[in-house]
Amino acid sequence: MPSKLAAAMLIMATVVLLLAGCETTQDQFTQSQVLVNQAIANEPAGNYFIGRRFYRKNYFFWGYIRQPRQPWRSAKLVMLNEQKMLAPDRQANKPGFDSNFEYRLQGYLSGQTVYEPASNGFYPEFVLTGYKLISNHPPQIFREPKAMDPDRLYIDKPQ
Repeated sequence: MPSKLAAAMLIMATVVLLLAGCETTQDQFTQSQVLVNQAIANEPAGNYFIGRRFYRKNYFFWGYIRQPRQPWRSAKLVMLNEQKMLAPDRQANKPGFDSNFEYRLQGYLSGQTVYEPASNGFYPEFVLTGYKLISNHPPQIFREPKAMDPDRLYIDKPQ
């Protein structure tokens, strides 16, 4: 009889720990969202973009861009045209070193779409003309904790 009681208590403790782990992850994301929303609300209006580098070893897209004061869920995953200016990681000759860095980008959407073979998808082309680092450790915009894994094959979307 005591072994059944011990087994039941062990199962209950495991369930409680699992639920607590989920709650912690959710709390961290919720806290991050508060910081993200505050930063977005404080962005000045203007003719620029906010970009978040989204590096994947197997893909050629650059990352997500959005208009100032717009939520990250409205961001577009883009291919970068570097004919006028090299991307920060290419300029430093360190591919992907700036994954999850946030930038204030100067440039424009060309209206063209570019084929990306690894994802078999078409993405808008962004012509980069300038950039300024906003943060090398910005608040998280992805719900999934593994979203910034450079080996991950799934293409995560900002929340």
